[in-house]
Amino acid sequence: MNASDTKALSIGVFDSGVGGLTVLKALREAMPHENLVYLGDTARLPYGTKSPVSISRYACQATAQLQQSNIKLLVVACNTASAVALDALRQQMHPLPVIGVVEPGATAAVAARPGGKHLVLATEATVRLGAYRKAILDKDPQAEIDELACELLVALAEEGWNDGAIAESIVRRYLVELDAASRHPDSVILGCTHFPLLRNTFATVFDDGVSIVDSASTTATAARSLLTDFSLTNEQNAAGTLRLLATDGVTRFARVGGQFLGHDLSAEDVTLVDL
Repeated sequence: MNASDTKALSIGVFDSGVGGLTVLKALREAMPHENLVYLGDTARLPYGTKSPVSISRYACQATAQLQQSNIKLLVVACNTASAVALDALRQQMHPLPVIGVVEPGATAAVAARPGGKHLVLATEATVRLGAYRKAILDKDPQAEIDELACELLVALAEEGWNDGAIAESIVRRYLVELDAASRHPDSVILGCTHFPLLRNTFATVFDDGVSIVDSASTTATAARSLLTDFSLTNEQNAAGTLRLLATDGVTRFARVGGQFLGHDLSAEDVTLVDL
């Protein structure tokens, strides 16, 4: 395959469900000429309740499916898989570049507020794994980090209840779990790919001037830089293509996924695959 053909290959995006579609949307906005293929392992979600061995196995099986699409870059748009399986996926995909969502988010938070106080909002699994805490402290040992599991916000995002009094009251109720000082961080890291949909709510609830770090947009920026570094940027002028794959429930995937992407999807837009 010549260099031009390689550049025209798709970016593969993997998630345990639909949340990674916020990353997919950010990738499309950052790189509109790139071809994309997304796989949501909806048959086996949530990954967070599984053992690390199972998470790695599932992630490797799912990305093997994406390899069949001849991708040039793998984006792991799943916080749990990024925390547990990134090394295994890099070994499997070598020499293709692989990027997860945790590292770009941590890098952006440290750059925005060096030596600052960071609040990570995530799911129970991501908080339990402590991936953001480790990534931030590796870059900035002086940082202060609080992590808060906000599981109900996942359901809010999937129902489309992203702003308004209900969303705000639920976020404020979660903050009661923190001490007074921790409720006023320098940065808020959206450590779940569902949470960018609630960005306006977070902006309302938290202090003016707080830096809200969106793991979707930061990952898209990092992916674009990675393609440049590897000389893999697609040189076509036309809009990139998009393929959506799911391992179960294509009707629900389309209904919820349309909210994440900002346009309607039908079940016919999603291909059912068996791992």
